[in-house]
Amino acid sequence: MPLPRLCFLSYREIRQRAQPIVEAYRDRALIEVVDGSFEQALNLARERLARGTVDVFVSAGSNASLLRRHLQAPVATIQLGGFDILQALIEARELSQRVGIVMYGQTIPELESVKALLNIEIHQHAYQTPDDARDCMARLREHGVQVVVGSSLVVDLARQDGLTGILAYSLASIRQGFEDALELARVARLEADRHAQLDGVLRHLQDAVLAVDPAGRVTAANPAMLAVLQRPQAAVLGQTLALLCPELSLDSTLRSGQEQGGNVLRLGGRDWLVHRTPILAQDAVVGAALTLYDAHSIHEGDNRLRMQQRQNQRGARYRFADLGGASPAWLAALDEARRFASTGLSVLLQGETGTGKELVAQAMHHASERAHRPFVAVNCSAFAEGLLESELFGHEEGAFTGARRGGRRGLFEAAHTGTLFLDEIGDMPLGLQTRLLRVLQEREIHRLGASHPLPVDVRVIAATHQPLAQRVQQGLFREDLFYRLNTLCLNLPPLRQRPDDLLPLAQQLLAQRLRALKLPAQAAELLAGWGEALRAHPWPGNVRELENVMDRLAVSQLPPRRTVPWPEQLIHAAGTPVPGAAVSTGAAPSAPHPDTRPAQRAAEALARCGQHHGRAAEALGISRSTLWRWLRSA
Repeated sequence: MPLPRLCFLSYREIRQRAQPIVEAYRDRALIEVVDGSFEQALNLARERLARGTVDVFVSAGSNASLLRRHLQAPVATIQLGGFDILQALIEARELSQRVGIVMYGQTIPELESVKALLNIEIHQHAYQTPDDARDCMARLREHGVQVVVGSSLVVDLARQDGLTGILAYSLASIRQGFEDALELARVARLEADRHAQLDGVLRHLQDAVLAVDPAGRVTAANPAMLAVLQRPQAAVLGQTLALLCPELSLDSTLRSGQEQGGNVLRLGGRDWLVHRTPILAQDAVVGAALTLYDAHSIHEGDNRLRMQQRQNQRGARYRFADLGGASPAWLAALDEARRFASTGLSVLLQGETGTGKELVAQAMHHASERAHRPFVAVNCSAFAEGLLESELFGHEEGAFTGARRGGRRGLFEAAHTGTLFLDEIGDMPLGLQTRLLRVLQEREIHRLGASHPLPVDVRVIAATHQPLAQRVQQGLFREDLFYRLNTLCLNLPPLRQRPDDLLPLAQQLLAQRLRALKLPAQAAELLAGWGEALRAHPWPGNVRELENVMDRLAVSQLPPRRTVPWPEQLIHAAGTPVPGAAVSTGAAPSAPHPDTRPAQRAAEALARCGQHHGRAAEALGISRSTLWRWLRSA
């Protein structure tokens, strides 16, 4: 560690007395001795501060007081103690019975009690400026005083007037002054190190930060804040923040001592979230800090967090125990799924939309040896062909325009050692079907733009509502891929084939929605008498459609609450029953033939809803894209 740098600002008399002390401390500090007093001493000190050549000043009397008052720098004061005065008076008594004492600032009343003890006559005076000290010399001469005790300046003026001057400071006091200076330098160095660390942190913060002192003057500002203020550091530090930028003023925080956050401020063409915090020391407000958070960055960070959370939630959540139902067709399907789960072979799940294909796939994953490995799901109909290829197989950097820097792994890699669920496999483009077949056969993938294959260990569970055998005959699906996927095939029954499960499922779904809406109504009471109506409806949207109906029923209980609608009114959304259903009589509508084709159901729904595709899709409990797909399959 470098030696501390001390500047001993003195006058000739005290400098001469302190010379042995200075020499004794040369191995502990770099000491510069400078003669000067009052304004001259202050200017000399400012020069050394500007050059950065001093850590602590050492001085006494008027010089020390002046430096402490005008400089933002550590000042070690050589204190004048009672023993120093007593020792100087004893020395003065050897020369005269009439002694003058001239002190900086104020006289010492306690000396009156010493006069009788020392058997001398003491004349005390105090000065503030050199001219005051000269006047004191003149008054002492008038009283016949020949010996004067005081500071370096007093001793020098006394000698100029033909009087005897005795310096009041002892070697012990001077030594203690230097010890104090070394301790101040140590503390100042620790503070400087902490300040440097804090400054390093502030400089690397993307948020804009500044701090002010109790008077509201800026004491620190990081580069991000300087960019917001559009000013260099020299034009900011030391300035009053309320004048520099009134919108950022910390005056109210300094007055109240209360933290303030959550305010939005428009500044520099950008939106900022403003946080104001008081800086406390021993429960007293000694400053305040301001932080500006970029609203755009917060928004982007929130989006990334949500995306990460969605990715983390991709894993399988449902187990066989979560899949309620007691109808024979459903229980038989679950028994088959449990057997398939333990094999590790590819499985093809077939069933109408809303029959729970992904839930069953998740349960199979949990019941397999891969339960603690990744479960990754992708909807093959939700992406354009080019995007789906990149999504499934990944890409190398520069593989195409907009490719992510460093490349990106695909879903097959993400599902390595686990399960990949390919939903709506029947809608996969033919070109990708060829690549998927190769992955299933060779157990390796090629990233887009890559020259070498990557081995993968993935179990594939595919699902579709499409009749794949018919699509093979129509040339819309590869026959070899169909047989590769169709190693194990499981058909999930539609809701209309599970009549005993309708009411329990409806009660479960309604209870969940009532809890979400914080409604006190009971699901069992609201569904009393619904059994026949639930069994009569064909439920083309299956559980998804049933969930929509229960949502509508729950919402009908929101204030102002109205009478529970007829089941048929909620089931058909607009109060128009499906063909063959009874209207407003309470009689159960007759169900259409269970083999009604999706295209026919879509056309019937459009007719009922005045050719409005949105309402038709809602009535069927399906998405618009599925509705369009059903219409195209005619």
